[in-house]
Amino acid sequence: MMLPVQKCLSGEDISMLADSELIAAVLASGTKGRDVVSISEDLLRQFNGLSGIQDSGIRELSEVNGIGPHKSVRIHASFELGKRMLVRKHHTVAVDTPVKVWRLLQPEMACLLHEEFRVLILNNKNMLIKNCKVSVGTISEALVHPREIFRDAIREAGASIIIAHNHPSGVLVPSREDVSATVRIRDAGKIIGIELLDHVIIGGNSYLSMKEGGFI
Repeated sequence: MMLPVQKCLSGEDISMLADSELIAAVLASGTKGRDVVSISEDLLRQFNGLSGIQDSGIRELSEVNGIGPHKSVRIHASFELGKRMLVRKHHTVAVDTPVKVWRLLQPEMACLLHEEFRVLILNNKNMLIKNCKVSVGTISEALVHPREIFRDAIREAGASIIIAHNHPSGVLVPSREDVSATVRIRDAGKIIGIELLDHVIIGGNSYLSMKEGGFI
């Protein structure tokens, strides 16, 4: 059997490799009595695919037979490289629509099992200046107080902001707390002079714009 690295060196396009072969290329080697592709196939079955592997902890993954701590770090590092590439490519375009917000944040937030609240600080051409993580946990007045929202925007001389958070459940309907927090932040922005353009709720495969939905 030709290993994934050998296939690519023989001319096969890396995009043609199966998920198990890509993982095998990251792992580089198997163990005594088990080849690297078999270990990768077992890993995908045990964690129900790539998303399950990405959601695993480094120690959790390292306990799998044939993986260990060093290979576990390699796997998680490969996922992190992919996420960073997807996120950074959007820094050179205007973030002026909800779908662009979703494309920017989806790689980082869609698979999270907890809520995160982000603030995108924009210049007067809607180019991204900074992507700030404000809080982790369910939205509440304590977690998303306007002073936390606008602190970095003021420091960075931002012209406007877009706020976003994810719903791990996948249900994109805004809660009462989502709406009240958004209104409070919008009103604070009017006083400060930094406009709130939108609040986007991020799901795994979709999003909801609270501005387009008429919630703000």
